[in-house]
Amino acid sequence: MKKNVVLITIALLLLVLAGCASEKKENTAQKQGQLQNITIGLMPDVDSIPFIIAQEKGYFKEEGVTVTLKPFKSAMERDSALQSGNLDGAISDVLAEAFAKAGGFDTVITALTNGSYKLIVNKSETAAAVQDLKGKNVAISKNTIIEYVTDRIATEGGLATTDMNKTVIPQIPARLEMLQNNKISAATLPDPLATVAVKNGGRVINTSEQLGINPGVMLFTTKAINEKEKEIQAMYRAYNKAVDYLANEPIDSYIDMVIEKAGFPQDVKGALILPKYKKATAPQQKDIDDVIAWMQARQLIQQKYQYTELVDTRFVRQ
Repeated sequence: MKKNVVLITIALLLLVLAGCASEKKENTAQKQGQLQNITIGLMPDVDSIPFIIAQEKGYFKEEGVTVTLKPFKSAMERDSALQSGNLDGAISDVLAEAFAKAGGFDTVITALTNGSYKLIVNKSETAAAVQDLKGKNVAISKNTIIEYVTDRIATEGGLATTDMNKTVIPQIPARLEMLQNNKISAATLPDPLATVAVKNGGRVINTSEQLGINPGVMLFTTKAINEKEKEIQAMYRAYNKAVDYLANEPIDSYIDMVIEKAGFPQDVKGALILPKYKKATAPQQKDIDDVIAWMQARQLIQQKYQYTELVDTRFVRQ
């Protein structure tokens, strides 16, 4: 009799446990089913790394959201995909947001990204300071964050923005190749390609960090903001988990994976110094205002956009 009672108790317990597991699985599936997919455009720079970590470590999955990451080699290609509706959001910059607004395309900044931009001379160039680049060819991508940083470096170094011969090379890998082959005197590059240039003999003249500027941001279409608010919130929770991971893990434990997934050159291994990633936060008003003033001075836009017209802070801390 006692044996039968024990067997019945065990059977009931197994049924309860199975029911709990089934319910948990069902709830997880339901949570995932409630969230739509998000497609994000990435550039070949260190801003992309937290997104790659969030994908590979399963943080997006933990938050119940499916995120598709699409790589781009130039800002033009990225912006075209965003405006054609092939992306919900993208790693971008304040300039791209202002251009989108001016062109009638509705996007919004949701957070800063942590990037690094460096003006680097080639290994054969004798220039040791910004003033030495007067009259020399400096590779940029026109009307982008790259040109903005280049102009800020020039001004800080005592040059007019027209003193350097700006050579337009939109694709970042092509810009690096031209620099390394000594076909241009200098180039402004994001990391990690800036790291590759330095590792192969290039020298840093100045950087965005030294200037204290941070115009890199995350953009989303207004359509995505309105229709996928929960998904974007889940994405940022996963992003913040990735930032925690990057703060606590040695780079050797994930650099091979990042190189593969981001398409970085193997040369960055052992040389790349990552920025101190911050959890998703809103940009400072001064950073926005400075970019808008630069664009207006160059007559790239007519309207002086206000912070609240360009930034939506509902998803991140301020």
